Amino acid sequence: MYIPDERLRKQMDFVMETDKCKQVFRQTYISDGSRKENDAEHAFSLALMCSLLSEYAEEPIDRLRTMEMVLIHDLVEIDAGDTYAYDAVGNQDKAEREKIAADRIFGLLPEDQGSYYRKLWEEFEAYETPEAKFAHTLDNAQPVMLNDATGGLAWREHQVHKSQVYGRNKKTKEGSGKIWEFIDRIFKKNIEKGNILE
Repeated sequence: MYIPDERLRKQMDFVMETDKCKQVFRQTYISDGSRKENDAEHAFSLALMCSLLSEYAEEPIDRLRTMEMVLIHDLVEIDAGDTYAYDAVGNQDKAEREKIAADRIFGLLPEDQGSYYRKLWEEFEAYETPEAKFAHTLDNAQPVMLNDATGGLAWREHQVHKSQVYGRNKKTKEGSGKIWEFIDRIFKKNIEKGNILE
């Protein structure tokens, strides 16, 4: 399709490139346990959660900015692939793979928008601003809720231990103490049931 406006062409090319998120499958199952969730579904859930739950952020946040952050935070996985949270080997070179992916993917956009999204992605990765902290809280909480809904299906498949879930979530309360309390109850219930190993 020919689009005479170069800026619009780049934006539309980016939109089509990001459609590939629908083919990046995560290790977490959707709530009925019938299949694994993809990155596009994950981002949608986080954006909806941000809209609904921003009142529980530990500090005031720019809700729209945080929604944009969760919508783009996993776009790098189009190239870098999804690295399971508890994959020790895969996590060793994850940051480098994702930086290379960010260069290419955000580089598809007009320079101003590409720079904005790249900085937003870097802000998420740095985990320092109120928006990034809350985005991470949502990013951690959503798969916990799906695991709980499926009776710990992915946790059981990967033989996830209590030390792993608590290690991954050691900073979750920085974004929202209230949401952390909610998911901590889920952890405790699933440890008791044996879905998360001691």
